[in-house]
Amino acid sequence: MLLTRFLLSASAASLVLSGLATAAPAGRLQYQVTEGLNQNAFLQQGTVAAHLLLRSGKSPRILVAFPAGNSGVGLWFADTKQDTSWTITRLPEPVTEKDSKGRPLYGVVTEAIAATPSLAIREAVLSSVRVLRDFQALGTQPHVVEARQTVTKDTIRWSRDRLDGAAGYALVVEVIHGKLEAERLVAAPDGRIGLRITAVSGETPLTPFPAAGLLNGRAAVDPAARKALRFLSYREKFEAGSWRFNTYFGRDTLMSVRLLMSVLSPEAVESGLDAVLSRLSPTGEVAHEEDIGEFAVLDHMKTDGTRSDAPVFDYKMIDGNYLLAPVASAWILDDPRARVRARAWLSALDSRQGRARAQRGTDLVANLKLVLRSAQPFVAEPRAGNLIALKPGVPVGEWRDSNSGLGGGRYPFDVNAVLVPAALRCAARLYAAGLLDPYLSADDRKLFARAGAMADTWSKVAPGFFRVDVERATAARDIVSYAAASGAPSRAALSALAGGGTRFFAVALDGGGKPIPVMNSDLGFELLFGNPDDTDAMARDVHDLLRPFPAGLMTDVGMVVADAAYAPSSLQPSFNRNAYHGSVVWSWQQALFAAGLQRQLARNDLTATARKELNAAQRLLWKNIHATASMSNSELWSWSYANGRFQVAPFGASGGDVDESNAAQLWSTVYLAVRPPAQGR
Repeated sequence: MLLTRFLLSASAASLVLSGLATAAPAGRLQYQVTEGLNQNAFLQQGTVAAHLLLRSGKSPRILVAFPAGNSGVGLWFADTKQDTSWTITRLPEPVTEKDSKGRPLYGVVTEAIAATPSLAIREAVLSSVRVLRDFQALGTQPHVVEARQTVTKDTIRWSRDRLDGAAGYALVVEVIHGKLEAERLVAAPDGRIGLRITAVSGETPLTPFPAAGLLNGRAAVDPAARKALRFLSYREKFEAGSWRFNTYFGRDTLMSVRLLMSVLSPEAVESGLDAVLSRLSPTGEVAHEEDIGEFAVLDHMKTDGTRSDAPVFDYKMIDGNYLLAPVASAWILDDPRARVRARAWLSALDSRQGRARAQRGTDLVANLKLVLRSAQPFVAEPRAGNLIALKPGVPVGEWRDSNSGLGGGRYPFDVNAVLVPAALRCAARLYAAGLLDPYLSADDRKLFARAGAMADTWSKVAPGFFRVDVERATAARDIVSYAAASGAPSRAALSALAGGGTRFFAVALDGGGKPIPVMNSDLGFELLFGNPDDTDAMARDVHDLLRPFPAGLMTDVGMVVADAAYAPSSLQPSFNRNAYHGSVVWSWQQALFAAGLQRQLARNDLTATARKELNAAQRLLWKNIHATASMSNSELWSWSYANGRFQVAPFGASGGDVDESNAAQLWSTVYLAVRPPAQGR
């Protein structure tokens, strides 16, 4: 009680000293999320947007990430013998400081208690979040970004300018309960350490959408999702996730805009699309990620010897190239809010910086020409080698972008069987609507005139290369073996085979065109973007995927994104429940599947058998989505199996997990628009 009174009084005093009001100003966004070992507190107010993360357990740390410039500061402590437990005693408040040159630094001040005898400082890192991410994974940081440290009686301060001399970063840790001995924080006699933490960044603040300007009245009443979306949404761009991805990601932006489109304001939809168009390469490729702020400076120092902060765009991913057309056409062709202003929007200049601005229609045509030209070889000769491959020497290229996410595959299923034909179909639709006329040459028109026929070839032929059929005896043997190795049950999975085998689409083809037999959730892309002719076959594919894991993908805590039960044993460890794209649950993949089922059920050409099967799949999927509603805004989660049930295990809480989940993830907020069927509400 004495400690609590002390901290509260200190907090009140600091509020007065810094001139901050105790009442929350209008427009402030402030909330907390506890997930596994991480306590997260978010603040967005005026020029400040910040995410505080306190990591408990035996590897404690303090981290503050800023959407501005994808910057952050972090303090890592040496491993402790006993678990450290953090408690936030004062929520982050906005603060503005000035550096030694009088330039503003924007950030937060907060207070917390660490229940532990002592904390030995391991390393402070002040830079881009990309540098903090690398330090978390590898334990090292570039020498050029090491920060100066100043120690007084009870305070340690780290500060530095950005590498190009621009306003940089500062982290101040003041011991307000306990004491500071050299570089060790020592608890008071009650075994607790009280800290006041100030973290600031000089990066240029972004412009948040006002609360009333982001969503329309159709959005679900989900306070947690609304808060996460607000924190990640800015007029300049949408942020992919916090803390690890506080910057633009092309694929994440496109998928989120598509799934949220019905509940976003027109300004928000068009800001998202403009962010993608403005970052296209000269040949029309969609940028996957951007290096900005100090990480851009580090890039330039390596590549051209300058200290420029001009953004550097990453074009190694291939799926975004084929996502832009389906998402853009869903807006400008299918949404009545956009149709009336589509021509004016396309003729307006994009918002790119550092390069000459172009009309959005010119940008879109550049991307569509890339789609059409890359699709031509397969149309001329439909063989596996003419499918769209990952870029040479790059092991990733679509949303399963961990090095083992495709099991060594080179030709991803989602890109080739779904996104390429969908993009071709949309190119044909946009061309037929006449919206692209001002931006097309005579040769372009000849190319675009073939888009529909090209789409037919791709949609009819490409999926067949990925088909995997497993007869019952082999499937049963694989299920028993895999269940024993993974800790999952086998009884329900074996019963679900019901006298037959199973079939699914491989996650990818290897370099020789052979399917990599990992069952996966990417059929959701086909449900949302495709229009399969054989609806009974589609329904059977859905049925087989939603069988109990490991016969299929379904568990009590959601649909896992990969099941390696039918894959060679050498490949299975790459897809376990500790792997980033293994037998784990990604919130947005469930939303994609749910939105796709709803779209297919809206068709009027389904057979009675297909409709019955898809309705059953929809009920099962939503049952499991509701069961883990508290996790829905997280990036992903894993599972354990005990007492006859699967149970949620926050990703990153286990020492075996390869990484940790973001507490706020853009495409995990899409349940604001993806709603259960009427009977499930």
